[in-house]
Amino acid sequence: MILVDDSGGSYERIDHSPWNGCTLADFVMPFFLFIVGVSIALAFKRISRVPDAIRKIVVRTIKLLFWGILLQGGYSHAPDDLSYGVDMKKIRWCGILQRIALAYLVVALVEVFTFKSRPRELGSNPFAIFRGYRWQWLAGFIAFSIYMCTTFGLYVPDWSFVYNAGDTDGEKRFTVKCGKRGQLGPACNAVGYVDREVWGINHLYSTPVWIRSKACTYSSPASGPLRADAPPWCFAPFEPEGLLSSISAILSATIGIHYGHVLIHYKVHSERLKHWMLTAIVLLISGLLLHFTNAIPINKQLYSVSYVCFTAGAAGIVLSFFYLLIDVYHLGKPFLFLEYIGMNSMLIFVLGASAILPAFVNGWYYENPGNTLVYWIQKHIFMKVWHYKRIGTLLYVIFGEILFYAVLAAICHKLGFYWKL
Repeated sequence: MILVDDSGGSYERIDHSPWNGCTLADFVMPFFLFIVGVSIALAFKRISRVPDAIRKIVVRTIKLLFWGILLQGGYSHAPDDLSYGVDMKKIRWCGILQRIALAYLVVALVEVFTFKSRPRELGSNPFAIFRGYRWQWLAGFIAFSIYMCTTFGLYVPDWSFVYNAGDTDGEKRFTVKCGKRGQLGPACNAVGYVDREVWGINHLYSTPVWIRSKACTYSSPASGPLRADAPPWCFAPFEPEGLLSSISAILSATIGIHYGHVLIHYKVHSERLKHWMLTAIVLLISGLLLHFTNAIPINKQLYSVSYVCFTAGAAGIVLSFFYLLIDVYHLGKPFLFLEYIGMNSMLIFVLGASAILPAFVNGWYYENPGNTLVYWIQKHIFMKVWHYKRIGTLLYVIFGEILFYAVLAAICHKLGFYWKL
């Protein structure tokens, strides 16, 4: 996440896709949810008292919601703007941690409530694990049905919004013509309509990635000046972690918990890997077929079903790859830095991905707020040495940020410090 967030502006091919398609950045969110699902299966492998487990789930969900709103609601303007505070009329209610909280709440509660009905031993039938955890799959199917019925059945009327064009032009009101059902384009999809109705247009993300699409700029997929004939929706807010798309995101955690169940019940490496890889291949092919037949394009902003299948399949392959290297071939030492970061993922998310540490460092500057230690390191150690801003930015992110956080996480591990929710 740090890599794509902080170097995506220089390498637009790894930044979020402007609309349909999938880039490196688009794998981050579903990988989060996938591993949350795997972790839920392991965390609730044994439950001593169901009420205590439910209480822990609810408390953790509230903590995730609190930190999500605090970090992405707009209170901190880090790292470039050192001011703070948020207009409650425009606070952003949705975000990464909020989406994780919803998926965690639903999947974890189903896992706990069905504790007594889960299988202790699986038969030889390869589908026994699906039958044994049918309630988890039923919950996923309900989320799938709600998303599909709403996406393709909800009527989206015309809508308007006010855009602040700057001090000289002031505010402008634009109207987007819709009056359609089942549209998957940027302007008239049900995902955006639900968020506008539930949260209000002022509480949505104000700079969506579709502003880099071909319809909005000739520089696509990079950022650039807007076309003279850019449609009105290019200026409109859109919530990439909205309500309806978060219901679809529950499926990513549902698939993840299935991988966790396989880890629990299958005792042989080859059996685990065979099941994981077969499931991943089926998911990948399903997602690609939906995308290339143009039935349901892969789209992170809408969290389309094809996107769920494709990214979950990719997550399954990545998990199998690391499992093979580390658990089977015992080649874990080169990946210890990932283990350290994973054990303090919340700390790294807050300090790095949410830019709290850069904001603190940038608070100490010489003469003007732009002349900070972070800026000096970027300019003199990385960019001037390579004489190329894009490579300098990438190297700074890798060595100045990711390596730094890996070392910090390793130190925290040695000290026995872990930030848990």
